[in-house]
Amino acid sequence: MPKIRKVLVANRGEIAIRVMRTCKELGIATVAVFSEADRSALHVRTADQAYLVGPPPSRESYLVQERILEVAKQSGADAIHPGYGFLSENASFVRACEKAGIIFIGPPAAAMDAMGEKTRARANMIQAGVPVVPGSTEPIKTPEEAREYAQQIGFPIMLKAAGGGGGKGMRRVEGLHDFDSAWRSAKSEAMSSFGNDSVYIEKYLEKPHHVEIQVFADQYGNTVHLNERECSAQRRHQKVVEETPSPILTPELRAKMGEVAVKAAKAVNYVGAGTVEFLVDVHRNFYFLEMNTRLQVEHPVTEWVTGLDLVAMQIRAAEGEKLPLFEAPEPRGHSIEVRVYAEDPARNFMPSPGKITHLRVPGGPNVRDDSGVFGGFTVPNFYDPMISKLSVWAPTCAEAIARAKRALSEYVVKGITTNIRYLHGILSHPEFVGGDYDTSFLTREHPTLLGDEDPQLSEVAMLASTLHAFQRDQKRAKTLPSGAGAGGTGRISPWRLALKNRRR
Repeated sequence: MPKIRKVLVANRGEIAIRVMRTCKELGIATVAVFSEADRSALHVRTADQAYLVGPPPSRESYLVQERILEVAKQSGADAIHPGYGFLSENASFVRACEKAGIIFIGPPAAAMDAMGEKTRARANMIQAGVPVVPGSTEPIKTPEEAREYAQQIGFPIMLKAAGGGGGKGMRRVEGLHDFDSAWRSAKSEAMSSFGNDSVYIEKYLEKPHHVEIQVFADQYGNTVHLNERECSAQRRHQKVVEETPSPILTPELRAKMGEVAVKAAKAVNYVGAGTVEFLVDVHRNFYFLEMNTRLQVEHPVTEWVTGLDLVAMQIRAAEGEKLPLFEAPEPRGHSIEVRVYAEDPARNFMPSPGKITHLRVPGGPNVRDDSGVFGGFTVPNFYDPMISKLSVWAPTCAEAIARAKRALSEYVVKGITTNIRYLHGILSHPEFVGGDYDTSFLTREHPTLLGDEDPQLSEVAMLASTLHAFQRDQKRAKTLPSGAGAGGTGRISPWRLALKNRRR
């Protein structure tokens, strides 16, 4: 196959930048696409070329296949990297790329058909003899049918999007009383995220660990696993903190799960990077959950402990090269990744879009910050609120936790609210430090993870805001007519009111 000369990255934010960086190291030109909300985004500035693809809503821009392919032709791109989310698991887009003579950097459409839709993947794994979580093997069409099936397998159950992962279109349902609202919201979110509102049902396992195995395959049938990632620290079924090695896996269990993951990939003639996800119960039995037919958000931790560049491997696999290794590498040290979000954990994780007035990212030995923002950038409210992935490496788990906490203490983001303090709470919690946490950890320990407000810091913040208001009013007073007063209307100014209330 010919070498790739120019890659269009059909995504935005930090993952688009991450792909572009590897492309530049390989001497490959890059093309960015952007919505009207992303005109000033960092990925647009990073690429060699950039093209507008539509209005802010993703269904009118990043999810419009015809427009993405049109830009590929206009720019002369001979390959498309989908990143994750958006079109990354859309088999029809892969076929459209093939028809247009453009290389899709990812698995073939047939493998995506087999694994990309979750219900079909479950059916294929059952046929291949892989243990799966009890549940439906086909999307359920009506709420009446879904309620009946849920009662058959017993509550609690999970409603899950058939057309994609990442926690989108997923709802836990405790009983019939909350089924209808969960059904509607799961289908709505699935349609918004993947353009496919199909959902299916799985039995909810109590206190499971979420462990995934990174697999990689070339076009010649060679497949290898690159060890595991522990992803149990999650909220609303979206991962928040990931680490490798997993604190619960023995070498024997790792080898067994890796063998099953490779078997799953080979069963569908997989090519490129993929992730086979499992739930591990309290008895260390593991069950196939789904396969994500794309690069994962948390791939940096695997890169830390293996020394591999997974994006470079994806590109080389798409060019027809053979795998550089044929057996799982021994994990080297320990790596942790935390996801920094523009959201407020104290207000039910409400997104916090807005302008970043000041940004200082952490550094130091073995610290990596994959980010799509900069000081002065306005975080839009149309997309996932993750603004960066902070990952670290150290020889041991304890050292990795200490390094991640130190790095978080250096992270400064002003102008918007972030979850940085919340992430620090996770890394400091005894359950996380001891490796004894399951998928209910964040929900169960939410009040503890928020931490207590420091009264001294609260007083400093109040005084700082008062001073700011005073300086602002003084500046305004100089530009107002005589007698108008600091507030501009003859009313008492905010800073005087604050001082008056403080004296009380």
